Amino acid sequence: QVQLVESGGGLVQAGGSLRLSCAASGFTFSGSDMGWFRQTPGKEREFVAFITWAGGRTYYADYADSVRGRFTASRDAAKSTIYLQMNRLNTEDTAVYYCAAHPGQLGVTVRRLGYAYDYWGQGTQVTVSS
Repeated sequence: QVQLVESGGGLVQAGGSLRLSCAASGFTFSGSDMGWFRQTPGKEREFVAFITWAGGRTYYADYADSVRGRFTASRDAAKSTIYLQMNRLNTEDTAVYYCAAHPGQLGVTVRRLGYAYDYWGQGTQVTVSS
């Protein structure tokens, strides 16, 4: 049974930091591309970050323009877990954050698109207060 379990959300003041985790099970983590998305009520789901394994301990990450330089995605193969370190948070980062997985490699043209991912977590709420 595939499971993606996010954790680490919460309430933080603007300028603060949070680290989200997403623990994966039920599929081959090392060969899978993973993504982070977020959604606020009344808005479309938004791409945040993508991370793929590039061999050994190397991985490649890509980011939405709105978070590049503030957010850092990483993955720990031994724990089948990905992380999203979020720094310099602002109120516009308030959303439910979801991790997603695709067993395989996604092309550059689709890795930012939610429909390309097969599995989703339940989401974790991040609220940034001013």
